[in-house]
Amino acid sequence: MEKIVELKKVSKVYTTGEKEFKAIDNIDLSINKGEFVVILGPSGAGKSTLLNLIGGMDTPTKGSIKIDGEDISKYDENKLSDYRAENIGFIFQFYNILPTLTVLENVDVVKDIVKDPIDSFEAIKDVGLSKHINKFPNQLSGGEQQRVSIARAIAKNPKLLLCDEPTGALDSKTGVEVLKLLKKQCDRNDGSNTVIIVTHNSLFADIADTVIRVKNGKIESVEKNSSPKKIDEVKW
Repeated sequence: MEKIVELKKVSKVYTTGEKEFKAIDNIDLSINKGEFVVILGPSGAGKSTLLNLIGGMDTPTKGSIKIDGEDISKYDENKLSDYRAENIGFIFQFYNILPTLTVLENVDVVKDIVKDPIDSFEAIKDVGLSKHINKFPNQLSGGEQQRVSIARAIAKNPKLLLCDEPTGALDSKTGVEVLKLLKKQCDRNDGSNTVIIVTHNSLFADIADTVIRVKNGKIESVEKNSSPKKIDEVKW
């Protein structure tokens, strides 16, 4: 299968005074296009740092990061900004939607930064919020606000959808609905889209195509799941 992510000998070191902390320690990793990938590990394992490096929100101390064949580790900040805008959708635990904009306006903001966006109304319909397009975030539940953030990410039509604990602030029922929306993203563009989820919830491993376990800044294991469960088959 064609690779979308390739990391070679990547490290990320943070320095505080005379102390160094290796958040990511000399890792090699590849991810195929069209996969639903889960990165598992305890708090402080390096999961979010790994996601930020793939998303171009941080740069490696050493090593190379290729996304769809392009070495983004050599990009300056302007090129990284363009890379994030054109290729990456981000979904975070705490939504990051704009409180002064309506649902439609929150999703529409991507139109100015990407070349081939999905229609905002279609993205909002996909997440089941058609009746709420003119509401403001404070008029929505937590689950609905998370769905707005997903609609905004989907509207970018990204190659990579990166999700950092996307269900962490939600109840289990709403979390299942969110996971179904993320799974659906892999089917777009003839199944070539890739979704990467960072979580500490081991149940996510059952529904993933690939499970990457991270510990102490290193890749502990990479497991291919030949028969992922359907989301409704897992006892959340």
